Amino acid sequence: MLHARAKPPPVAAPLPKEKKKEKPKLAEFIEQRDYLGAVSLLEFDKRVGEEEPDAQAWLAYSFFHLGDYKKASDIYRDLIKQAEGPSIYHIYRACCFFFMGMYKEAEESAQAGPAVPLQTRVMFHLSHKRNDEAQLMTYHQKLQDSTEDQLCLASIHYLRGHYQEAIDVYKKILMDHRDYLALNVYIALCYYKLDYYDVSHEVLNVYLHNTPSSIIAVNLRACNHFKLYNGKAAEGELKQLTDLAHSRFTFGEDLVKHNLVVFRNGENALQVLPPQLDIIPEARLNLVIYHLRSGDVNEAYALIKDIEPTTPQEYTLKAVVCASYGQKYDSKELLKIAQQYFQLVGGSASECDTIPGRQSMASCFFLLKQFEDVLIYLNSIKSYFYNDDDFNYNLAIAKAANKEYKEAEEAFLLVQNDSYKADYCYLSWLAKTYIMNGKSRLAWDLYLKMETSNESFNLLQLIAHDCYKVGAYFYSAKAFDILERLDPNPEYWEGKRGACVGVFQQVVLAEEKREALREVVHMLRNTSNPQVEYIIRTMKKWCKENGIKI
Repeated sequence: MLHARAKPPPVAAPLPKEKKKEKPKLAEFIEQRDYLGAVSLLEFDKRVGEEEPDAQAWLAYSFFHLGDYKKASDIYRDLIKQAEGPSIYHIYRACCFFFMGMYKEAEESAQAGPAVPLQTRVMFHLSHKRNDEAQLMTYHQKLQDSTEDQLCLASIHYLRGHYQEAIDVYKKILMDHRDYLALNVYIALCYYKLDYYDVSHEVLNVYLHNTPSSIIAVNLRACNHFKLYNGKAAEGELKQLTDLAHSRFTFGEDLVKHNLVVFRNGENALQVLPPQLDIIPEARLNLVIYHLRSGDVNEAYALIKDIEPTTPQEYTLKAVVCASYGQKYDSKELLKIAQQYFQLVGGSASECDTIPGRQSMASCFFLLKQFEDVLIYLNSIKSYFYNDDDFNYNLAIAKAANKEYKEAEEAFLLVQNDSYKADYCYLSWLAKTYIMNGKSRLAWDLYLKMETSNESFNLLQLIAHDCYKVGAYFYSAKAFDILERLDPNPEYWEGKRGACVGVFQQVVLAEEKREALREVVHMLRNTSNPQVEYIIRTMKKWCKENGIKI
């Protein structure tokens, strides 16, 4: 026992040495496109005095890809001061100026750099931005067959609305470089612009299968869902980006916010879109659409009046705004511009057989009041817009103006928008349609539901005259009676007298109920005219002879 106690205690095994964590490498961050991580690493190295010689160049590169073009530009400015002779940093800085919308500064900076292919590409894009066709062609001829130059050419095709040409370039590059999966996003975007949403979705999935968190790709998929289904489906696609956009690409956050406004039918438009007018090209157009839908034609016109349209969508939107503003302020000049823009879109080879193209031609003929031609185009796309209030409203007016009153009434009654149904234009056309279809009582009911105003007075005049034209003398007499009491115009008495005599004649011929004479006599007594007594006396005599009490 004592011997056992004398044994020394067992020696504990040494703990394994903790493996020292390796410092992350810049190349890894760049390869993974984690530019925020790259910036953090580069700034850390500078603080601890371990900055590499080319660290500032990589820092500018990372800020550029994060969308912080101002910081990138400032770093390139400092690098230019350190360089000797023409520096490529001038052109890199020109790229920063370009994305900040500072095109004059971009050109000056690009021209100060060496004559390299990147300079050509920057100048090519600047020529497009300034609409300088001569300079654009000059730099177009300088482009080579390199992948970078051909990608630049494809992007200009896209920006100029030549989507099929852009697709052809992208597909050619993709045949030689199957690993350039991002080209599928560009091709999908072109198909989206061509309204081939199913094809766009299919092509996009090739890229998303490998890069499921791509902001641009997921956003495009959401836009396809919006076009194919609805805003709710599109919003569901964007959910995965709401957090990602905040931690990665800065521009992603603006893009997501912008599209959520569209998907939610304009919700928060006034908070989100105005700051984005110079960031996202579509923001201005969508804000114009929001103001149009809100009935604020003045704001819509102020936003779009200085825009020179370049795409069918821009031509169409500006035409709609000019038409709305021109109608509101009775501007024949703006109505003419609207008509010409609609004609340009509807008559173009690329749009003439599309639904928007046919709508544009219908709008063109609408402004020209050639309603027979309007109906040719609207009837050809009618099946696509059965529940669309705007379409049914326009179709109804065109039908009524073309004297197709039965179909016009059906189209008017399909309109569900309460603001449209309360509009005088809608009420007056519907009243006219009712009258022409032998339903004058329904037209009269429309008047009874209106509050006293200039519009109700105008509707009374329409009912009085149109009912007289179709021989609905009873409701014509009622309308003329109120008009006469509101305004003792001799014309109203003459209309009322003729309508009352017309009712009497219809009663004699058994075409009107005898009870109507009682109300007619009451209406006649509202007028202090010598002819009244003679007319009443004649009616009473006939009633007495036929055993009718009035």
